[in-house]
Amino acid sequence: MDHFEYRDRALYCEDVPVADLAEQYGTPLYVYSEATLLHHLREIQTAFAPANPVVCYSVKANGNLSLCRLMGKHGAGYDVTSGGEFFRALKAGPQGSKIVFAGVGKTDAEIRYALEHGVFLFDIESEQELHAIGDIAHHMGRTAAVALRVNPDLPPKTHVKTDTSVKGVKFGLDIETVVDVARGVVGHPGLAVVGIHMHLGSPILKTEPYRQGGERAVKLVKAFRDLGHDIRYLNMGGGFGINYRRDEAKPAGAFAEVILPAVAETGCQLVLEPGRFIVGNAAVLLSRVVFTKSTGGKHYVIQDAAMNDLIRPTLYGSFHRVWPVRPAADVPERPDVDGNPDVPDPFRPMPNCFAQDVVGPVCESGDFLAKDRPLPALKRGDLLAVFSAGAYGMSMASNYNSRLRAAEVLVTGGTHRLIRRRETFKDLVACEEDCLL
Repeated sequence: MDHFEYRDRALYCEDVPVADLAEQYGTPLYVYSEATLLHHLREIQTAFAPANPVVCYSVKANGNLSLCRLMGKHGAGYDVTSGGEFFRALKAGPQGSKIVFAGVGKTDAEIRYALEHGVFLFDIESEQELHAIGDIAHHMGRTAAVALRVNPDLPPKTHVKTDTSVKGVKFGLDIETVVDVARGVVGHPGLAVVGIHMHLGSPILKTEPYRQGGERAVKLVKAFRDLGHDIRYLNMGGGFGINYRRDEAKPAGAFAEVILPAVAETGCQLVLEPGRFIVGNAAVLLSRVVFTKSTGGKHYVIQDAAMNDLIRPTLYGSFHRVWPVRPAADVPERPDVDGNPDVPDPFRPMPNCFAQDVVGPVCESGDFLAKDRPLPALKRGDLLAVFSAGAYGMSMASNYNSRLRAAEVLVTGGTHRLIRRRETFKDLVACEEDCLL
């Protein structure tokens, strides 16, 4: 649980009881641990230090300005996938931070914006995009540094919606044709092909795909150099898995062990784009029980967080641990789920617990945070914690059902501060009021 732990049957974030945060800031509430964020960033930086890595925090995982600024303060650059994320990186990061711009559908306006603001690298996803960026850069009197994203066509590794290196996905250039694409831009006045990019998907719990991807990247670096391209960067993306259940993830060092040999063989500088690995286990989502209900043989806990706050369970069938903030004396102090991700049923019976669905107020049958989860009897007003909620939680939140998006709080030791205020009803209509007839 990183820096979230139970002490005397009360959940703490670092040295702050999270129940106190719920009382002060309300619920739903995202609570982040600064110590956990920095621990995981340093783990990446240390494990890959022999390759002098450019570690670019993936803004799409969680783009809160305070969190992004914290990353920049401690040596990270930024990986962005839109003009809006580029804007966030510029606003958050120290001046001159390295920004890598990925994404399959960069608009001309976004490309110009990135070039005007000193983009470090464009990750190229298609041949048309490559020529569009080159033409725009040339027209602006600039040269765009690019890394061609290669789809290495590896076997499935993770959820079908987040596996980006199997044949037929929208990401990257086919490994069979990428050399021909590179040949077609030799000498282009608006382009400098300086890298190869290979992001495999997320979350990935095994190291073998990275070893296989690295081996294929080594051959491509040689082929690109033979064409005359000055390849200086090998970007292996991110995607390292985290502990959603308990201990299923590998440390950064395990991934470094299989990636570093390829980097050394190419003589390139390594670029990484971690997001989930840094921020995923650095937050809990706090909610308060509104009602409980039993119907049709099912038991429901209706609480005030919903799919608009954390859509991962609905969208991907993702697993998040859920447990009371103050568990009663006759139940385990912490959620005790089986840590083996290969076991179809990840639950074990627990004393004085019974299967319950944790659902939200949104008018959708698909609005849930957990299903058939062994939980103790709960009552109105009880606080629940949804763990490992830092990545793709708030960044994918919406106003569906005109619900207000949650507040966010950052804890540092025994102190805490608001890093995003809770929305108001006025915020809901702010972009529409001036357009009323």
